[in-house]
Parts: sequence; structure tokens; C-alpha cells
Amino acid sequence: MSKIGRSNSKVSVGAVAYLNARPLIFALPQFLPEAEIVVDFPSRLAVGLAAGRFDVALIPSIEYLRQPGLRIASDAAIACDGPVLSVKLFSRVPVERVQTLALDEGSRTSAALAQILLAERHGLRPRLQPLPLDAAPTDSTADAMVVIGDRGMLAPQEDYSFVWDLGEEWCCWTGLPFVFALWAARSHVEQAPLDEALAAARDEGIKHFAEIARRAAPEVGLPEADCLRYLRDNLEFHLGPRQHEGLERFYELARKNLLG
Repeated sequence: MSKIGRSNSKVSVGAVAYLNARPLIFALPQFLPEAEIVVDFPSRLAVGLAAGRFDVALIPSIEYLRQPGLRIASDAAIACDGPVLSVKLFSRVPVERVQTLALDEGSRTSAALAQILLAERHGLRPRLQPLPLDAAPTDSTADAMVVIGDRGMLAPQEDYSFVWDLGEEWCCWTGLPFVFALWAARSHVEQAPLDEALAAARDEGIKHFAEIARRAAPEVGLPEADCLRYLRDNLEFHLGPRQHEGLERFYELARKNLLG
């Protein structure tokens, strides 16, 4: 595999710490041995990529639409074609009464998806509030809260009027998969070697679901078996034709409801 990135410089990679991203990064040092790999929240990775801190990053899919000049690097991604388990909307009131919505500050794609579903299906445009990274849903006074990642998989700490699995809601409504995150690269990074490395790391990572689940279970706070089922049964890691179709539908609705 040829050298990747700029001359006299390591390629800088922004990766995600959540369980759903671990199959993509588990073997990344093996296939990008010279890379500097920085792990952070998805929203921070998007900021870092925009600022030039990273050459390639696993960013929220909405940020690929918002940031010109990027390209999708490889067909490795985080997607679902049904319930995703780790991206939830919790509501204290019936859907028609949702007036305020707290958005997990770790996410941008899930925040956009929740707003699109509320607007398109129920004609709602609630006032938005932040849900800080170190806050629990119970800390928010909003009518509804979007919670993502490992904390989205934990059992609710209060009774809610309804709970949406946002992946399931999207797939049932559109009949298409939903792409939560994808690898995006800046234009100076040599394309073929990087894309090959990211895809190869994904292929190797999915062979190690059991090991990833075993390591992650104590950190996530869930049984090892639940972590394994989540990786194996709820997530997709390939960006194929149907995932691209779902992504384009999402972008169409984002332009209409959020970027217009």
C-alpha cells in the first residue's frame, strides 16, 4: 500500500469513540500505521475537519452536505436498515404537544433527522435546546430529547409518553436505510490508498465483533451479549446503492427543512 497524505506529514484521522464506530477503527492502526488517530465526539470531528485539523474523519452524514470540498472516502460507513438502538428521541408529552426539543451536543445527523421527522410527519418545528455531552435526559426540561451513542442504549431513567428509535422511524417511513456517519476526506489526501485502507480496516473490524463487544461492555454499561447483538444485528457498515439512496433522500429533506 502506498504512502497516504501530504509529503513530510502524517495523515490525521478523526475517529469516533462510540461502540457503533469501533468496527471501523478497531484495525485502523494496522492499515494506516503512520496515521495520527484522534478519537472524539462526531460533532467535534466535523468541526475539526472543517478547520483543517484532520485530513479524514468519520463525520455525521449531515456534515458532508454542509461542508463543500469534501469527498466520501471509501464505502465504510455507519448505517441501519431498521432499529438502530443507539439513537433515540424520548418525549415526556404526546407528539402533537412537543414544543421544545433538546439535542444531544454529540450529534448533528441525529438532530437533523429528529427535526425532519417531526416536521414532515407531524408539522412540528419545536424550539431547540442543547443537551450537553455530560448531561442526562433527566437534566433537561425540554418536552423531548434526542440522545445518541452509548448513552442512547441505556434504559430510560423516567417514564416517557413515547420513545422513537430514529433509525426505525426513518426506515419504516421511507423504506430506505439511514446513514448516520461516513468517512470524509479533504481534497489533498491521495484517494486510492486511503479508501483501500479504510475499507480494509472495516472488513477486518467486522470479523472481531465478539472481541469488540467484550471490551466495550464494561465501558458502555451493557451486557456483552447486548453489545454483540447491537453490532451484528442493528448496524450496517457498508455504503452500498440502497444506503446512497437513503442518503440522498435525507439530503433532499434536510435542504427542504433545515438548509432552505
